[in-house]
Amino acid sequence: QVQLVESGGGLVQPGGSLRLSCVARGSIYSIWTMGWYRQAPGKQRELVASMPSVGTTEYAEYVKGRFTISRSALKDTAWLQMNSLKPEDTAVYYCNAKGVVVTGDGKEYELWGRGTQVTVSS
Repeated sequence: QVQLVESGGGLVQPGGSLRLSCVARGSIYSIWTMGWYRQAPGKQRELVASMPSVGTTEYAEYVKGRFTISRSALKDTAWLQMNSLKPEDTAVYYCNAKGVVVTGDGKEYELWGRGTQVTVSS
């Protein structure tokens, strides 16, 4: 069974920093894109940042200059470094993987993690 496991959420004061991690576990041969989405109460899930194995990294306008996405050399782990956090960044953050090829299976899948809560409050 393949899955994404997130960690690193929590409570932080405005202006503080957090680093989220997402590890892809299971018999995964390759992953094309890994990214982070977030969903605040009463709002739709929205893209925060995504990073393909090759190509341009994408950021939502409201996190540019504050958040940085990165991936491991094996491309099976993604991090989201969040700096200068604001109360409006409060949300559940979900890891996403697209173009997931499972070993021995010729199909591509999309995976979601269960989410990790980030709360920015004084």
